[in-house]
Amino acid sequence: MLAADYSPPRPAVARVETVAALRAAVAAWRAAGERVALVPTMGALHAGHLALIEAARGRTRRVVVSIFVNPTQFNEAADLAAYPRDEAGDLAKLAEARADLAYVPAADEMYGEGFATTITVAGVSEGLCGAYRPGHFAGVATVVAKLLVQCAPDVALFGEKDYQQLLVVRRLARDLDLPVGIVGVPTVREADGLALSSRNASLSAAERAIAPMLHAVLRETAAAIAAGAAPGRACDEARARLLAAGFAAVDYVELRRARDLAPLAVLDAPARLLAAAHLGEVRLIDNLAVPVAGC
Repeated sequence: MLAADYSPPRPAVARVETVAALRAAVAAWRAAGERVALVPTMGALHAGHLALIEAARGRTRRVVVSIFVNPTQFNEAADLAAYPRDEAGDLAKLAEARADLAYVPAADEMYGEGFATTITVAGVSEGLCGAYRPGHFAGVATVVAKLLVQCAPDVALFGEKDYQQLLVVRRLARDLDLPVGIVGVPTVREADGLALSSRNASLSAAERAIAPMLHAVLRETAAAIAAGAAPGRACDEARARLLAAGFAAVDYVELRRARDLAPLAVLDAPARLLAAAHLGEVRLIDNLAVPVAGC
């Protein structure tokens, strides 16, 4: 190997497990006048998470990535137990992505003995995934609020694939006057359009072949609505197409106002077309922006 071809390995990313250690690291950066970003994750990192880190690095000098599989946002114990975990692989990816710190708390660090507080966000958490996963967004809101208080970042970044979650977090930060900017980052997709998700690894080969139809149907339905099709009828047709393509069940395909997820019977404001559908044991979600002329 020529010396010019040699690329030294990235240094290991620093890892902390406690709130005290996280705050000490952030305080040192603050003392040096550095801005801090937080990228909350549940691990099993993929290119979508790395896009969040890249976006964070474009906004701040320091990037903290939390890895915590949050038990309070799971509706079923089996789903929590089956959620993919690969801390060693995650830390290697964080080093390559040049994250500054991995915050990896245990459940009893995040939820201490006697923990009795839950945050709920009305409005944007209702309907869509909120209707099919009772308590899910309360778990999300509670853990995100804790992470924002623990890290006190200047900005926190979330993927637009989980669009309802993004709006829940924005409402949470606004209502609680948290001094943090909530940044949405566009969905990262496979070449065939499938939105990246840690759950995709659980798809069988046959299911993986069907999965891109979710994005394809959404794309065609969004185009039809933008061209003047009635949203209700277009969404009904999309649900039928997904079932015909091999999805076991379709929780919803709905057009909602982009800024607050209010239902839209006609396209009279910038909108999002959102869907959730099942392949085997895997529940896939996706969404697309639907612009309106003049907005």
